[in-house]
Amino acid sequence: MSDMSEDASHDLRRALDGARFGCVMADPPWRFANRTGKVAPEHRRLSRYPTMNLDEICALPVAEHLQDKAHCYVWVPNALLPEGLAVLSAWGFEYKSNIVWHKVRKDGGSDGRGVGFYFRNVTELLLFGTRGKGARTLGPGRSQVNMMQTRKREHSRKPDEQYELIESCSWGPYLELFGRGVRPGWTVWGNQADESYKPDWKTYGYNSGSDLAAE
Repeated sequence: MSDMSEDASHDLRRALDGARFGCVMADPPWRFANRTGKVAPEHRRLSRYPTMNLDEICALPVAEHLQDKAHCYVWVPNALLPEGLAVLSAWGFEYKSNIVWHKVRKDGGSDGRGVGFYFRNVTELLLFGTRGKGARTLGPGRSQVNMMQTRKREHSRKPDEQYELIESCSWGPYLELFGRGVRPGWTVWGNQADESYKPDWKTYGYNSGSDLAAE
């Protein structure tokens, strides 16, 4: 286990102090390689927040803080789908389905500013997994479609609509990993998890020309 893994695991255990949760949502700070095999990108994104490799994310002691029956939602870029599935498994969950975030413009059309090595990405995936027997979604989940269509906000920030969806489909207590800001009814862990959180970089329009495969 790397020093970062040990530090993050220790901090998570200390922050949660033995608490157990029925639902976990995570937006990991993924690290990925570009076409040259180097960690990408080497410039702007890494200066915004620390990234973690797959082993470091998998090593987090999430399973120690779960109820016997629990749900998990993990955000993953299209390019890192296998890694997202590996994280679900490492944390003690079985993959069941996913929710697609369709990023739209003000007029409702697809926001084509997303990038990728093969296609121009206008979607991102929220993987869903379960733990334990009989861990189906709550009643509202049976009629919830697996798509959110919203406009982008700051770089990498996910839509607030995720919370209402999750709260209607899964039981608490709720834990958010790698969170930004705080939310009533949730325990939030992350280096930006405080009430005063505000992004310290310009919004997506400033970065629309960057070549981030994981957008």
